[in-house]
Amino acid sequence: MNPFASKGKVVKHSATLHGHRTSFTLEEPFWQELKAIAKDRDMPLARLIAEIDDGRGREGNLSSALRVYVLAWVKARADATGGA
Repeated sequence: MNPFASKGKVVKHSATLHGHRTSFTLEEPFWQELKAIAKDRDMPLARLIAEIDDGRGREGNLSSALRVYVLAWVKARADATGGA
């Protein structure tokens, strides 16, 4: 049995960005990591999501932008600590 199977469930989330409600879907590990990043950066989660949204290209969607951001953050942290 795959121990990660249940963690890969996609969940719909909502946030208010610049006064407008929006929704996006993320797998639970991405959601948890996004919350940890906001805490690490000492900023509200909604502000982090808005920052990522503001920086993404109009071609992609918010869910993808959030996943890519989390991946880049994790990789940068691993590189900084000498991890692989």
